[in-house]
Amino acid sequence: MIINSEILIIGGGVSGLLTARELRLAGCHVTIIDQSVAGRESSWAGGGILLPIYPWRQEQAITELVVNSLQQYPQLNQELLAATGIDPEWTASGMLICKNPDFAEAVQWCTQYGVACREAPTDKLAELKTDFQQPLWLPEIAQIRNPRLLKSLLAYLQRIGVVLIENAEISKLVVENRRVTALETNRQRFSFEQLIICTGAWTAGFLHTLLPSMAEALPIQPVKGQMLVFEAKPDTLAQMVLDGDQYLIPRRDGRILAGSTVEASGFDKATTAVAKDKLQQFATDLLPVLRHYPVIHHWAGLRPGTPQGVPYIGRHPDYDNVSVNAGHFRNGLVMGPASAKLLVDLILGRPTDVDPKSYALER
Repeated sequence: MIINSEILIIGGGVSGLLTARELRLAGCHVTIIDQSVAGRESSWAGGGILLPIYPWRQEQAITELVVNSLQQYPQLNQELLAATGIDPEWTASGMLICKNPDFAEAVQWCTQYGVACREAPTDKLAELKTDFQQPLWLPEIAQIRNPRLLKSLLAYLQRIGVVLIENAEISKLVVENRRVTALETNRQRFSFEQLIICTGAWTAGFLHTLLPSMAEALPIQPVKGQMLVFEAKPDTLAQMVLDGDQYLIPRRDGRILAGSTVEASGFDKATTAVAKDKLQQFATDLLPVLRHYPVIHHWAGLRPGTPQGVPYIGRHPDYDNVSVNAGHFRNGLVMGPASAKLLVDLILGRPTDVDPKSYALER
């Protein structure tokens, strides 16, 4: 069976789904294929904080995508909710950052990029137990409930005509004269004009196996992150809290996420008792009332890690119709809308909102 599509996207995580949305809204015919179930890898497993951890310590290229994406999220949430009835739960719960040895740099970054910030009010600190160091309150920072975002995106894309094929085991790419002209899976053969690779932590392996010439230039490696969630009551915690490299995220229904680990363990997604104990200890030490609530779920995901966390977004230098959108490390959700728009702007020859050079596959 041969399926013809103007654009074929490999990977149904948030990067692939948002890229498909941009392309479909531009009038393109799009098919997404995924090696398993769409949206169930790193995009599903994360916490959904719509800000990098300590963004003033990150690369400028990350900031550019973050700032552009933050402007898009409220409207995107409303668009998805109105079209599907599935609420991604974009919520401006605010973020308290407990320890800020670089307080001046933090304030400067927030001021430069229009992010509201001020010294943390005492009522935000009252129930927390930690060694505060110049605590900073960011009242407008939002979160999104990433599993609901993905469900809503999938429903939306199907409504607007994007074709989704799951559990597709890719066996071969056909290359002719600097173009990939066809893709074969265990069940089907696809022909297309453009191929987009959004395979997250699997990108380097995918390229090495099927398009080996650029494998060394894309150092994307899996980085495991484990999280857990407490079944707390609503209003147990009003805001997100970042303490060191770990955080608490309160959902609208009262559940509180605690995360996360950063582990170089290959493609092993197994949870560990050590990580669970560490996260639970962190959470109950920081917010003692959590000792009264059970941990109801503990899971792990594989982030697509890169040396500085800067993703690869752009055309493949060796294949005229192949592009990549991958390698967002811990910030795939918060950089997602701007990353998708950048890639689609490049493919369609539109002006870009950010300088694409920082994200090029050859850099």
